[in-house]
Amino acid sequence: MQVYVLLMIAALLLISVFASKISDRFGIPALLLFLALGMLAGSEGPGGVYFDNPSQAQGISIIALVLILFSGGLQTGWDSVRPVVKFSLPLATFGVFITAIFTGVLASVLLDLTIPEGILLGSIVSSTDAAAVFSVLRSRGISLRKPLKPLLELESGSNDPMAIFLTVGMIQLITHPDTSFINLVTLFLQQMLIGALAGILMGRLGAIIINRIKLGYEGLYPVLSLSLVLLTFGVTDFLNGSGFLAVYIMGIVLNHIDVVHKRSLQRFHDGLAWLMQIIMFLALGLFVFPSRLLPTMGISLVVALLLIFVARPLAVFLTLLPSRMGWRQKTFISWVGLRGAAPIILATFPMLAGIPQADLIFNVIFFVVLTSVLIQGTTLPFIAKFLHLDAPSPPAIHYPIEYEPVSGMKSDLNEVFVPSGSNMANKAIVDLHLPDPFLIILIARNHEFLTPHGGMILLPEDTLLILSDVESLEFVKNRFDVLVR
Repeated sequence: MQVYVLLMIAALLLISVFASKISDRFGIPALLLFLALGMLAGSEGPGGVYFDNPSQAQGISIIALVLILFSGGLQTGWDSVRPVVKFSLPLATFGVFITAIFTGVLASVLLDLTIPEGILLGSIVSSTDAAAVFSVLRSRGISLRKPLKPLLELESGSNDPMAIFLTVGMIQLITHPDTSFINLVTLFLQQMLIGALAGILMGRLGAIIINRIKLGYEGLYPVLSLSLVLLTFGVTDFLNGSGFLAVYIMGIVLNHIDVVHKRSLQRFHDGLAWLMQIIMFLALGLFVFPSRLLPTMGISLVVALLLIFVARPLAVFLTLLPSRMGWRQKTFISWVGLRGAAPIILATFPMLAGIPQADLIFNVIFFVVLTSVLIQGTTLPFIAKFLHLDAPSPPAIHYPIEYEPVSGMKSDLNEVFVPSGSNMANKAIVDLHLPDPFLIILIARNHEFLTPHGGMILLPEDTLLILSDVESLEFVKNRFDVLVR
């Protein structure tokens, strides 16, 4: 029996990894493939694995979401998202609230739910998943013009706590009708404040611990960082704060501070986040019974279309009303309201709370997520091009060397691209009189790597791997009209 379970787990993980190649090739979001695999392995699929335990599904999903959010924060540069905080945070709070209310009222009419039950459904589907968005764009070789990419990254990473709060708050109102609205507002402010402070403090404390502990084995640093993430979530949740917000902010803080083995930690948590996504979506796929989805398919499609074409655009345009963004940017932000893991996870909350319509809510939400992924996920590249918001995304270059920054070192490794109009093009390195802290390590040219020397002529479309401090890099960028990747 144990061997059978291990073989089943190994097979599902292997198929999931290979399925990511299908995602890259055809632009289908990977989460949809992982869910489909889970459903095929379930009791109503060829796999025949029976799994109908909402408590276990929720427990697996919460741990996975914690690690995914931390990895997202650890990959998010504060310098890139700082200019868009004034746009992202309103979207992650007021935008989520507007989406929840509007979707909830419509759902209550369509599904014959009470207003609180409808708003509970709207709260569950109110958060977005930009990880799926960027995986689709990456697979098509498309990037986004500023400030869209950092704005969407920060919004998607920070809007789950708001959706979780609204979901828990509405469950509290339904199960305890005498709950005061003022108490819920106070609880929200308390959770956000404690979560933000805990994330900042634990991020700084974690950096100090990682830099000063001097472990004898490099392989223990990922174990240390993982324990700090789980400790941050647990302590914050114990203090009635938002643990999800805390771990996300902790990741951003750690990325902003120079810590030893940062790159290896980023790679470890990126791999762990992928493993968690696969496990989470497989578990949620196993938990779904397709036969139960069919009776609600028609009305669920209507709810999904109203969310995509009405509720999300309304929330985005109202929230960004004070901004100077054009209608194209706001339209694209509206279309990027892709639903992902969080709504399906939150859909298990009403089940455990004993809400009478919990099964209906779960089935509708699952179908809404599938519809969102199919419609929005597969059309993102076309929409980006149609709105003229796409930018070419050059393929990543894998260099034959690795660099690991150490604590106290001001320089970092960067890629500098030499466009045809650059003042660097067709000039010898020695004639450029580059600053001393700006050191060219390697030159990528026509799929080859060249070792630089003073007399080498830099050609248009060369990519330079350089080691430099921030000031020298900014000086070279402005003086020679080069692009920093």
